[in-house]
Amino acid sequence: MNLRMIIDGAVIATATLDNTRSAEDFATLLPLTLHLKDYEATEKIAGLPRQVTTEGTPDSYTPSAGDICFYAPWGNLAFFYKDGAPSEGLVRLGSFASGLDQLAQDGTSNVEVKVELSCP
Repeated sequence: MNLRMIIDGAVIATATLDNTRSAEDFATLLPLTLHLKDYEATEKIAGLPRQVTTEGTPDSYTPSAGDICFYAPWGNLAFFYKDGAPSEGLVRLGSFASGLDQLAQDGTSNVEVKVELSCP
């Protein structure tokens, strides 16, 4: 499954979801409009309307730049633009195909981004 992220009508990034139950569950939430915030100069985060299933996932995950993850303890989505630390409850959902540098810019904090499924 492919995604695109849109700010002010322009596609700023594209991504591919993994073939997992967690990623499939996340896809059922789409399309979503999310309010992005920067977190620890490593990732952009946004709340989700509900938890994403974590059934069958490892207890922790060490994110790399470009990963899209769900953080179960807070119920939020995380777009990593830098490598992160091992985190309990972090589940990888997919990765960016393009636009990671655009998403990492300061101008994408405290803005709304639309995330939707797109055709391959």
